[in-house]
Amino acid sequence: MFHVIIPARYSASRLPGKPLLRLGDRPLLQWVWQCARAGGAESVTIATDDARIADAARDFGADCVMTSPQHNSGTDRIAEVVRARRLAADDIVVNLQGDEPMMPASVITDVAAALRTRPDIDMAAAVAPIASLEEFLDPACVKALRAQNGDALYFSRAPVPWPRDNVAAGRPLGFAGAWRHIGIYAYRVRSLLQLSAWPPTPLEQTEKLEQLRALEHGMRIHLVTLTEAPPAGVDTPEDLQRVRRLLEPAPAPAPTPAPAQR
Repeated sequence: MFHVIIPARYSASRLPGKPLLRLGDRPLLQWVWQCARAGGAESVTIATDDARIADAARDFGADCVMTSPQHNSGTDRIAEVVRARRLAADDIVVNLQGDEPMMPASVITDVAAALRTRPDIDMAAAVAPIASLEEFLDPACVKALRAQNGDALYFSRAPVPWPRDNVAAGRPLGFAGAWRHIGIYAYRVRSLLQLSAWPPTPLEQTEKLEQLRALEHGMRIHLVTLTEAPPAGVDTPEDLQRVRRLLEPAPAPAPTPAPAQR
């Protein structure tokens, strides 16, 4: 079995109050919590530092833990919950971001299963094939380099692997073999606590990617391959409108007026 912990904070710079914004008849965070529950976890916990989020989470029936407002990352917030709950060193914890209302339950299950079946792995994440050249060149799309055994070699905002023999005027003409990193993680508790205890590393600070801290310290991250990327999460007002269109039912068509009686 495994546990899911959902870090959620109120003060997102691009979309303040994001976890409590409405998608249909419920807050965004409730959709995320329902995704986690559908994945078959032993427990699902919301970790927050804001009383408004905690109150809303308890209103829809979620287990919620108040955490320190001083954390620099969701990983640190999750580590506090793990310590408070006294989870065992070999327990598996999935970090599901609080802005992923459309994460398939199967992805949550698969990253947890990757650790359960590979006792020598510290962490697991997911990747999907890059879908377009625009995506390949976008620094917001984190690329993952994957070894033949499924381990992560590196993560980068740069377009990698660079197709040296398929470039014109300094621009790649293809992106074969490129993987997009999906921002969901499974950890063994001992690895999570160790990762949280280490200070940021040089590559992490350069790329602004926390998972590089794990690789720089020699941790093994297994990458679960998906056939396609799940719908993107919510970072901006535009993302919120996109997800609303996907999740909210279309309005019923207006009834056709009856023909006039003569």
